Formats: sequence, structure tokens, C-alpha cells
Amino acid sequence: MTDLTGQIALVTGASKGIGAAIAQTLAKAGAHVIITARDVKALEAVEQAIHDAGGTATIAPMELTESDAIARLADAVAQRWGKLDLLVINAAVLPMLGPVVDLDMKAFNKAVATNVGATQALLGAFDKLLKKAPAGQVIGLTTSVATKPRAYWGAYAATKAAQEVLLDCYAQEVRGISSVRVGIIDPGATRTAMRAKAYPGEDPKSVKEPQVVADALLALLAEDYASPHRLRVNA
Repeated sequence: MTDLTGQIALVTGASKGIGAAIAQTLAKAGAHVIITARDVKALEAVEQAIHDAGGTATIAPMELTESDAIARLADAVAQRWGKLDLLVINAAVLPMLGPVVDLDMKAFNKAVATNVGATQALLGAFDKLLKKAPAGQVIGLTTSVATKPRAYWGAYAATKAAQEVLLDCYAQEVRGISSVRVGIIDPGATRTAMRAKAYPGEDPKSVKEPQVVADALLALLAEDYASPHRLRVNA
């Protein structure tokens, strides 16, 4: 099992689904996990599950798109730990599916702010802390429609494609001047609330559980991969 003892990890969107599974898996591997999301009670439940399993975690309830929220969190992490070994960018917003010509601009702009803007803000705020770690890593969760667009998925696909570009460019920019590496993971069909929203008629039991994705991420952390590295998690 990958040993993360002594490492500090930050997971966004960690109150449920894939984010919660990742947070608990990292903690079980020895990392101290900082978990963020908007739902305080859900975060507290994840934190309790981590503690019950013998791990440690710190909750940081926040809205990623709120002005200066990410910068304040980075300052707090710097003061308490002085580094960040792992940044998992998992939080995302799925706008209502529909034709490009009929996009709900309010919902689209919210997705842009969360999926793209928050990604840039996280990289900007935590870059120095990632470089202070012995081998910092950034893992971004993406979707297949970012590279293989489908009708009616334009709003979500566009924001996730932009997020991938930011992650890819960042990986190239830090390569050679630091030990920071970047992984981009496509979870594939997974049993989450977002999946249920997109496919309301689908039997949840027909797709894999979030733990499968968390296990794949943990395994990737131990690999000597070339950055940026892309991984598709199959059932």
C-alpha cells in the first residue's frame, strides 16, 4: 500500500462521492487530509469517518469561488504545515445539459468560476507550498467529454477542457524547475450524485463505486509518471 505518512493533502469537493472516498483513502494511507466543501455537516461526517478509521483530517468549509477564500486557506496551510504534498482538485459544477445555443448563462458562468477559475486560483495559491514539499503532486479530476465532446454537454465539456489545459500548461511550466508533477484522472462512469443528475434513468448499481477511483489515484501517487500524466479509470 502507498505510504503517505507525514504528507499533507488537500482535497476539494470532499464532502461526498469521489472526493470523500479520496480523502478517506489518503488518510488511511497516512496523510493528514484537509477537506473542503460547502456542506459543513457532510464534511464533519467525512472527518469523523477518517478519525474512526485511525486517520487525521482538518475540515475547511468554504466556497471556492468566494473572493480570497482560497488565498486565506493557503495562508493557513503555510502557517501550520509550511508545505503541501498533494493537491486534489475534485470539486466541480455540472450545468444543466442542453444545446449550446440555449445555454443558461448564469449556470454556465458558475461552472466556469468553479471548474476553471478555482483551478487557477488553487494552483496560484498553493504553487509555492507544493514546491516546498519533497515531491509535490497535483491531481485534477476531469471527464471524457473534455476531450471527446458530445451533443448537449457543451457547457460542462468546455469548462473541463479549459481546466485540463490549465493543468497541462502548469505541468509544463514547473517541469524542470521543481519536483512537482501533475496527474489528470478521468474517473469514467462512477456512482455519484453528479452522475445521477446527468443520467437520471440509470441504475446506480450498474456503475462502479467512488472507492475504485480513489484506489486508482492512490496507486498513481506511488508511480514515477511523466508529468502531465493522464489516467482513465475503468470499471
